[in-house]
Amino acid sequence: MEKKAGKQKKRSVEWNDVSTTKRSKRAAACIDFKEKRIRISQKSATAKTKKHQIVEEEITAIKLTTSLESNGDQPRPNRRLTEFILHDSNGVPQPVEMLELDDIFIEGVILPLDEDNDKERGVKCQSFGRVENWTISGYDDGSPVIWISTDLADYDCLKPATSYKKMYNYFFEKAFACVAVYKNFSKNPDTSLDELLAAVVGSMNGREIFSSSAAIQDFVRYQGEFIYNQLIGLDETAQKHETSFAENHVLVSLRCESSIHQKGLSDVALRIDERKGMTSDQLVDSDNGKDDVDVKYAKLLQDEKYRKLMQQRRRKPRSNFVSNSFYIKINEEESTKEEVDEVQRYDLGYEVDTHDLPCKILHNWALYNSNSQFIQLELLPMQPCGDIDVNTFGLGVVDEEDNVIGFGFDDSESSTQSHDPNRLQIFLSHVKEWHIEFGAHMVSMSLRTDNACYKFGKPSNQYAPCFEPVLKKARVGQRILSLVRNETRAAKLSYADILKQLCGLEKNDKAYISSHLLDVEKYVVVHGQILLQFFTQYLDKDIQRCPFVLGLTSKMQDSHHTRWHIKKKKILQKRENMNPRAKMAHVVSKMKAMPATTTRLISRIWGEFYSIYSPEVGDEDSVPKAVEVRMYHPPKQIRGSVGEMEIRWEGEILGETCAGEPLYGQAFVGGVQVAIGGAVILEVDDQDENSAIYLVEYMFERKDHCKFLHGKLLQRGSETVLESAANERELFLTNECLTVQLKDIKRTISFEIRSRPWGHQYRKEDMAADKLDRVREEERKAKDLPIEYYCKSLYSPERGGFFSLPRNDMGLGSGFCSSCKIREDEEERSKVKLNVSMFRFLSNGIEYSLDDFVYVIPEYITKDGSMKGKRRKNFKCGRNIGLKAFIVGQLLDIHVLKEPQKGNTASFQVKVRGFYMPEDISVENAYKSDIQELYYSQDIYVLPREAINGKCEVRKKYDMPLCHELYISDHIFFCELFYDSSNGSFKQLPSSMKLNFSTIKNKNILQEKKQKGVESETDSEMFVKPDVVPEEMRLATLDIFAGCGGMSHGLEKAGVSETKWAIEYEEPAGKAFKQNHPKAKVFVENCNVILRAIMEKCGDLDDCISAEEAMEIKLNENQKSTLPIPGQVDFINGGPPCQGFSLMNRFSSSTWSKVQCEMILAFLSYADYFRPKYFLLENVKNFVTFNKGTTFKLTLASLLEMGYQVRFGILEAGAYGISQPRKRAFIWAGAPNEVLPEWPEPMHVFNNPGFKIPLSRGLHYAAVETTKFGAPFRSITVRDAIGDLPKVEDGESKIYRKYKGVDSSVSWFQKKMRGNMDDLTDHICKGMNELNLIRCKKIPKRPGADWHDLPDENVRLSNGVVKKLIPFGISNKADEHNGFKGLYGRLTWQGNLPTSITDPQPMCFVGMCFHPDQDRIITVRECARSQGFPDSFTFSGRIKDKHRQIGNAVPPPLAYALGRKLKEALHLKSSRQHES
Repeated sequence: MEKKAGKQKKRSVEWNDVSTTKRSKRAAACIDFKEKRIRISQKSATAKTKKHQIVEEEITAIKLTTSLESNGDQPRPNRRLTEFILHDSNGVPQPVEMLELDDIFIEGVILPLDEDNDKERGVKCQSFGRVENWTISGYDDGSPVIWISTDLADYDCLKPATSYKKMYNYFFEKAFACVAVYKNFSKNPDTSLDELLAAVVGSMNGREIFSSSAAIQDFVRYQGEFIYNQLIGLDETAQKHETSFAENHVLVSLRCESSIHQKGLSDVALRIDERKGMTSDQLVDSDNGKDDVDVKYAKLLQDEKYRKLMQQRRRKPRSNFVSNSFYIKINEEESTKEEVDEVQRYDLGYEVDTHDLPCKILHNWALYNSNSQFIQLELLPMQPCGDIDVNTFGLGVVDEEDNVIGFGFDDSESSTQSHDPNRLQIFLSHVKEWHIEFGAHMVSMSLRTDNACYKFGKPSNQYAPCFEPVLKKARVGQRILSLVRNETRAAKLSYADILKQLCGLEKNDKAYISSHLLDVEKYVVVHGQILLQFFTQYLDKDIQRCPFVLGLTSKMQDSHHTRWHIKKKKILQKRENMNPRAKMAHVVSKMKAMPATTTRLISRIWGEFYSIYSPEVGDEDSVPKAVEVRMYHPPKQIRGSVGEMEIRWEGEILGETCAGEPLYGQAFVGGVQVAIGGAVILEVDDQDENSAIYLVEYMFERKDHCKFLHGKLLQRGSETVLESAANERELFLTNECLTVQLKDIKRTISFEIRSRPWGHQYRKEDMAADKLDRVREEERKAKDLPIEYYCKSLYSPERGGFFSLPRNDMGLGSGFCSSCKIREDEEERSKVKLNVSMFRFLSNGIEYSLDDFVYVIPEYITKDGSMKGKRRKNFKCGRNIGLKAFIVGQLLDIHVLKEPQKGNTASFQVKVRGFYMPEDISVENAYKSDIQELYYSQDIYVLPREAINGKCEVRKKYDMPLCHELYISDHIFFCELFYDSSNGSFKQLPSSMKLNFSTIKNKNILQEKKQKGVESETDSEMFVKPDVVPEEMRLATLDIFAGCGGMSHGLEKAGVSETKWAIEYEEPAGKAFKQNHPKAKVFVENCNVILRAIMEKCGDLDDCISAEEAMEIKLNENQKSTLPIPGQVDFINGGPPCQGFSLMNRFSSSTWSKVQCEMILAFLSYADYFRPKYFLLENVKNFVTFNKGTTFKLTLASLLEMGYQVRFGILEAGAYGISQPRKRAFIWAGAPNEVLPEWPEPMHVFNNPGFKIPLSRGLHYAAVETTKFGAPFRSITVRDAIGDLPKVEDGESKIYRKYKGVDSSVSWFQKKMRGNMDDLTDHICKGMNELNLIRCKKIPKRPGADWHDLPDENVRLSNGVVKKLIPFGISNKADEHNGFKGLYGRLTWQGNLPTSITDPQPMCFVGMCFHPDQDRIITVRECARSQGFPDSFTFSGRIKDKHRQIGNAVPPPLAYALGRKLKEALHLKSSRQHES
């Protein structure tokens, strides 16, 4: 019986060689492999004679190696094979067993079978075969012989080629183990498994591949199934009286050991049948000969990784290294029982206190060490500690729905847990500690990792024996505690009394120890640490200090029983699960994790940084105290010169300053030339700061003959937001300027204003120039020459970015300074001016006139006339309740309180008419009315000037702009009704009421809205609001990490882009994108593969750095033809994962290796290679502080190195017209000749503290102001978003349905969402289990209701099990976790929806997910509405996929707002070009 590649008829071949040598008895496994046609590799061979003759055909080699002793008795020739390699059709070396799955060929030297023959007779055949099967012989001789067979001959494998040695030797050791097991059975048929393993270890001890005896035993256990399959093959040739190996119980046990061992290390994924889900714990037995090909392939890959693991262990015998890169071939369909890494499942992206970790219940669990061996719970500390010598991990099943009920030691529920298919198998990271906890009715145990806490349910059957001793101690502790607690006075029971009562327990009592007092005392003292835990956590102080506790403590001290001593050492905290099984968890996607494909520029920038710095992951929010950035910075205090030096002018006078002082172009200071446009160094008084570098703008001489220069600060990169990520040679121009005497100059520096042609066509030219520049700088460093600096960008911390240099205003020597002009304008804008006629005034740069419509800060006007508003309600998802939008008023008069004196501003008040907004009338009126509607009133207010905060327009309704925008960007309202506040009635505006409506005029008034104190580039220009851009003029866009297309949808609706290409990793999301963007070409593939394919298509692989995994995946010709190339893409946008696949990657733990997996590198490489006009990166808020801001800073540095302008900011999506809080970080990049977009103004009230990005020197930058204290419009409520959707039941699965009625949409937002849709889609929701549905029905339908409102009672489920209604897991620790506010929470109509996540459920981080009026979780469509997706937008896949697509998306209204600003920037550039 043989291992075959297929069943084929042997060809008849004529030759004279018939060897008389017979092969030994051989073993084989199953033979039922799929048929494969014969393919003979056609590699050319040149017949050169060195040591061996080289031939092309196998048959020729066989004839040339004919033995003299041959005869015609044997039908097939036998040969020896040396210096051989087994490879596939592509020439890639493969293990022997790969022939079962693929065509395998041979390269090697063929020798005659006679050992006496000289090896000079060997004939080398470069590629022949294919290999038909392999066999093992030599069992009787005690030494394995490996045979491989082709269609023409059988070959005895002697010596592999050097390059193939490691791979083949591993297979040879497997064969050796088979022979060793066979030999031991021959000598001792009645051996036990332990004896067998010991004997085999003795036989194999000292072999090179193994680092220790333990490694040999581990290897034999792991290969148990292989050994079993080989030995049962011997049964076919065995005599009838011989024992069958197939029935040998020891061999069967070894095979079972292999299955358990491989389950612990395997991520084998089986082919999934749609009708029956399978997971990796349902391995198919291999002895039936019908294994699925995918399973075999997965096992083979697993075996190959195990080989590499053994080799690494041999090099590092003390290492705890484990393999974590088992890639497997699986179907696109995913298993119904999902397996995940704990870190990937529960990682928040920020640090949380251990008391705030989520609490789960762990069923079917086990604990093990880094070698996948079971480990007892007792070896772990019961308190957190710095480090321990044992790394302990765990796995189990988490019930995502019913995950809050505790399990007692004798809880019948724990022993009757049904395996719900919806449960999630999870792999735990490092176990930090374990606890014994008390609830109202039970005692339970739990453990904690860095990501979650887990209460123990029933352990797995395999682990139960390991857990039983701990369970026994817990029962004993519980019994002791009950004895003390049941005593009227705890002090009555002494230590000895307790021991006596334990002796008196019946044998069938679960807490029984022994009837002998000494045995009981020994047990109690030895396990005292666990038993005392019961008392230290008990709330009653008398019980904590009872005589038993004191007595046991004393006994433990007497017997030197102390706590585990742990050495303290500093730990580098990592957000990576080191669990060896987690690294090999079930793969739920067909995509492979791989290092990022990068350009050489990106690889150099990030690689050089991490070769110098290795930042520890610490407290990302530990930043200096915030200091607001200002438009004008006070100049640095320059340290004056004390000595005398010669100073003289060189050249003619260039002109005069505005004060009539002569201007010069050059000067000599102490013999050193100083020129306009050069850079000088000045010493500063602050010893903590470096010397200051200034660009010389102009030089002049005052009338007192003192010589001066005026310069702008050139800031070092390390002093900007870039900090350590900056290039030490790059300086950044700033708007900070000063005037100093020439004598204060310390020295000049070598400096250039760098300007290079920009675009994808100049990339290689720039790379070559940069390389030469770096080489020259290295040479200068070696010679200890001064640094040569350069500058190519302007740094503006008050605008939050880096911008193109104002080259037309730099170094002119004309006496003009643009920075001085900016400062003067800022000072002028800050002044309040009242004109002589008293009809208008200027404040914050905005001119107000009588009859203008203005915004009034709401705190200045309240319904009762007081300055203090009502106390706001405080519950989760009700954060916006009570917040007020700006009050719209009409300026009627200006009351001067104090006449202006010389140099002072007049003190005055303003008289305004207040308008009512719908929300001022009633909640119902706000819901039914247009958000832009106002009501005229007779309410008049006299307010201080500070109450006015910008201007707006009020029109008649028919004059309103016709638009269906996702985001309101215009400060326009309409008014048609008069509201009489005295009786609460509405009337049409009578003709007698005078109201000067705004007229439709030049829309520059829309740009004169409330200013933020910083003049923006686009707002500083008076221009007509851009019209719709024709589709052919829109930016050709590539969307990477596209998801379902929320970003692209918003940008396209803004009329600025057309998404022509999209790259998405997950297939359901890719399908959704295609459905909503049918014109786009969507690539459902890893972005690393696509980038490499694009660079290969363009012939730029020399600039591409990619991993083998990216090379292995090939695109078809149709895909290649549709790939974008540089020059076609105008705009790239996307939201890369912050760490890509690094949480589950297969790379080493070094910092740079992890960084290589970050998808941000690939994303930036797209920007580098394509060099689009614009680039937009979106990510979570914590992106700017992740890893102490290193990733954020390196991203900015990379874009600047490409030559881009860059700006950064954090926006709250809820302030742009959606009903949920969603904070996102953005980075804009624009080509040097483009205009960078400004940040869109938040238009809706939303309760957020404002988001500031930390800069250098303690400065912070906020992209926009918080709208917590007012905005033009109110916030969008839950009722606004979903109040019109029809009622559905829990678990609703009907995709298509009708709305409530044709006119059922009520709110302004609902009408925007519906558009012209007639049918409603995806109004479906997740079904809850029975217990959670009961809980949901018990949650009151009122604002703020959550689990706290559940009655304290038990419920009986349909299966008869009784459970507590209040979740034990949260009620037990509610005081320590902020009350678990919001869990099992019900939404309120007037509040907001929670942040959309990928899997809404009542016990997750966003637990408030119950509908306000219905007993169910919110639906897919309701989640989509909360993100601002219109009802016409469709999603794809299962309900879980749809929630994931929504939770990962950029809200379309926010993307629309960004797109509008991009369109304004394009029009501003166009208008400037037209003017020039």
